[in-house]
Amino acid sequence: MEVTLLGTGDTTGTPTIGCSCDTCAQARERGIERSRFSVHIRSEATGESLLIDASPDFRHQFLTQGTPLPDAVLITHIHFDHLDGLGNAYRLFDDLDVYAANEVDPVTDESVAGTIRSKYDYLDRITVHDITPFEPTRLAGLEVTLVPVDHPPLVCYGLRVDDPKTGGSLSISGDTTYGIPDESLDALGKPDLLLADAIVPAHQCEYHPRGGQHHDDNGVPRTFGNKHMTREGGLALADELGADAVRLVHAAHFYPADEAFEDPLAVDGERYSL
Repeated sequence: MEVTLLGTGDTTGTPTIGCSCDTCAQARERGIERSRFSVHIRSEATGESLLIDASPDFRHQFLTQGTPLPDAVLITHIHFDHLDGLGNAYRLFDDLDVYAANEVDPVTDESVAGTIRSKYDYLDRITVHDITPFEPTRLAGLEVTLVPVDHPPLVCYGLRVDDPKTGGSLSISGDTTYGIPDESLDALGKPDLLLADAIVPAHQCEYHPRGGQHHDDNGVPRTFGNKHMTREGGLALADELGADAVRLVHAAHFYPADEAFEDPLAVDGERYSL
């Protein structure tokens, strides 16, 4: 499978509109972008493709990255930076299958799939399908497994994608703290490539009202506040899962400029063959 990182940024992206910080300035100077999160996966065996999350930057991503429109879309959770690009289905698709988890969220009293149905009830071009977490599902020629992660207060999912033809594997942490349930860690384990949430470096936890959580033996926080992993958390997760390679995504423009574009922090447009 060919994996294209369409969007590697957090909810505001980098560069951020109206921001003149050193990181945003350097991104503009170097022509680097981290738009809102989205991943395109194409099965080289079938020619079909799957989109993970529908970024609000959908139009820009598909105009600039040269990837084909997806045959199916999977949505991990209902935050706008992962969902609101779905409106682009209007006039672009005759039919589009959209997949999401069927577990009811006690906060919204709806599942992710149910929220998509109600929010996009005007889009007769899409058909929403329920997926049960931990049950592998064949999508666009690939085997996909949703797993619960920890992104309060809403339910949120990471996922494992396996290519039945090549044996290649991709794990995506989803938006999450370091406190991923053990069963989910087992499902995500030993991928060829891990895309891990890493919103900021650990030293910036001092600026969060809730500080950091999930500290390592040296006191370094692996969670920023209570919703996302730090850079150090993403790297620790890669070690814990035994990932062959890791790219850190969902990065904010709060990374200092001298750290913001260093490996393994991803930028838009990276491609991997698994």
